[in-house]
Amino acid sequence: MTKTHKVIALYLVVGLLFGLQQWIWGAMAYRGLAFNLGRALVWPAVMFPAFGQAVAGIIIVVVIAAILVLN
Repeated sequence: MTKTHKVIALYLVVGLLFGLQQWIWGAMAYRGLAFNLGRALVWPAVMFPAFGQAVAGIIIVVVIAAILVLN
């Protein structure tokens, strides 16, 4: 398992945990597991609503840079 795989796996694990937490205790708990897991794929933008698109853009750039650097 390369470092790139570890970074992607860590991101997905955090997303899965965030989705489960939102499904059980979150403000959108009434929406169901599938909806909350979909939201969890972009967990940085959901966790930091004040920053919104800027945070999501920064995370995307960091993930792409990590993939390029760690290969």
